[in-house]
Amino acid sequence: MENTWIPMKDGVRLAVTLYLPDGQKSGERFPAILEYHPYRKDDSSAFRDYGLYTYFVRRGYVCARVDIRGFGTSEGTPTEREYSRQEQDDGMEIIRWLAHQPWSNGNVGMMGISWSGFNSLQMAMRHPPELKAILAIAATAELFHDDVHYMDGMAHVDEFELNMDMAEGMTGAPDYTLDEKMFDPRFNAPPWSLLYFQHQHDGPFWRSPVRPLSEIQVPSFLIGGLQDGYRDSIPAMLEQSKAPLKAIIGPWNHSYPNDADFGPRIEWRREAVRWWDYWLKGRDTGVLQDPRLVIFMQHWHPPDPSLDEVPGVWRVENTWPPPEEKHTTLFFEANHALAEAAGKPAIHQLKYVPSVGVEAGFWWGELLSDVRPVDAFSLVYDSAPLEADLAILGRPRALLRAAATARLADWFCRLSDVAPDGSVTQITGAGINGAQRDSMSEPQDLEPNKMYSIAIEMHLTSWVFPKGHRIRVAVSNALWPMILPTPYAMTTSLELGGTEGSRLLLPVVPVNSGTPAPRFDPPEPEEHRNDIRSQGETWPGTWMATRDQVNHKATVDWQGKSEQEYPWGKETDYESLTYEAQDDHPDISSVQGEAKTVFELKGRVLTWKGHLSVTTDATNFYYHYTRELWKDDGLVRQKTWQQTIPRDHQ
Repeated sequence: MENTWIPMKDGVRLAVTLYLPDGQKSGERFPAILEYHPYRKDDSSAFRDYGLYTYFVRRGYVCARVDIRGFGTSEGTPTEREYSRQEQDDGMEIIRWLAHQPWSNGNVGMMGISWSGFNSLQMAMRHPPELKAILAIAATAELFHDDVHYMDGMAHVDEFELNMDMAEGMTGAPDYTLDEKMFDPRFNAPPWSLLYFQHQHDGPFWRSPVRPLSEIQVPSFLIGGLQDGYRDSIPAMLEQSKAPLKAIIGPWNHSYPNDADFGPRIEWRREAVRWWDYWLKGRDTGVLQDPRLVIFMQHWHPPDPSLDEVPGVWRVENTWPPPEEKHTTLFFEANHALAEAAGKPAIHQLKYVPSVGVEAGFWWGELLSDVRPVDAFSLVYDSAPLEADLAILGRPRALLRAAATARLADWFCRLSDVAPDGSVTQITGAGINGAQRDSMSEPQDLEPNKMYSIAIEMHLTSWVFPKGHRIRVAVSNALWPMILPTPYAMTTSLELGGTEGSRLLLPVVPVNSGTPAPRFDPPEPEEHRNDIRSQGETWPGTWMATRDQVNHKATVDWQGKSEQEYPWGKETDYESLTYEAQDDHPDISSVQGEAKTVFELKGRVLTWKGHLSVTTDATNFYYHYTRELWKDDGLVRQKTWQQTIPRDHQ
């Protein structure tokens, strides 16, 4: 491991750790694999990085891990936002620098999960000549619709805001300098969450970091999970990109496939080496003959957040959408059935309950408990017991005829499997901001009591409904605390009956695929640094929901904790969020967040704190954020940002 600097043209130096093969022979050259993000390479991600990169280094690659400008050990002021133009311009220079090092063969690959998967896609859109291939895991290019700030286009606040808004103000390991030149620009950098509340619908702000997927020409290896919030990007890439593509989608959440919370876990790095060897070393590893997509076909399982392995089989699809896919339409019936034939006209009404939804998860992923508590406050439609197994693969669609008595309403549709014993396993779902029914960039009020055609495309899924089970679709107007509540008391209506009434479209495929799926190796043991110890993860943490039945209030308390020990000291991270909603006053809701990172160093203890408060009324978001630094027991610095932000169709 070699720590060095990459100079930018404006004089700022970015910190890089190069993971280099031992015993380099004279004249031997290696390709470089770059990972580039703000998550602090010298402390918070150091343990993970070593276990990941050693696999590739031992197979003839140099891995380069770079902190973006203004984060970790890199110099400069934090960028004004995620995925900034500055971040991408720096990325172009980093790639060029790596390609011209004495040890380099001139070929660079870019890799990463989440943030570094996002910017791998973004750099591929910019076509740097030295970038020969990418590998993007749990990533998307849809920054408004998919990312964690506006889930499905609706306001969302979670642990990420706490983490990043505090991290902007922190200096790098192991010195954690408080020198004003390094410290002041970071500590005074405005929190990103404030900026995102100022951009409440799609448009140039969210579109400027990305280009159309059709412009990607760089060979792209994509890995996703059916319980990950960013999974829809993979079918979009398969449909739109002309680049050589290879994709694997497993049952996982937001994680690498070898250490996912639940299996089947696979050794994806072996597939990555085959990919890199072909595009960066010119070796024929057969990747061009690989299936374009290998996806895990999930079989029924009971609702269980602690499930260790999802049952199912791997399935090959060489074209997307699958050529054998048939859209089966099920109509919502007056008796709350799902039927293949359209029924008689009817209207179903639903009183809006803002605090509904916690059992359906914090984003469109996760393994969940039984969702019947959410269904109880939804309009629910069930099929008859199935006479044979039924498989779906793709993105189910709910086509609603819907109205609301208020000028703003959200609609959520969730697809579930109802077992003969009545237990309900949620499969997928999605929501839509009614004001964005025609355009996410130009939202328009609803006309109260007017019936609209509203299409909800659910998130990618696979599932085999067993014989005797029922298909369920549930419709609600809240999915809290995933989505902040809309501010008006109301009743919503669904119009049923006839061929244009509310209905569900399922992407049905044959239960058994005719193409044999490849066999994936089980995970290999990871190498770990013996000078770092890591314990716990702040996410997913633990949470508890409580209800004040007399005053019609609901509270969700979430908290997470992690610890790391380094040669220079110990880091402990604490995070907590409290969500509150009032069913009788949907305009009144709040999110209160606290983050704290404690560095116990030789001769001093440094504690960074972040306090986030977002409260609402009918017309405004009231934003308050305070960043603090404590040394031992004394307050060193404190800065507060406070703003009243008009609600813009949220």
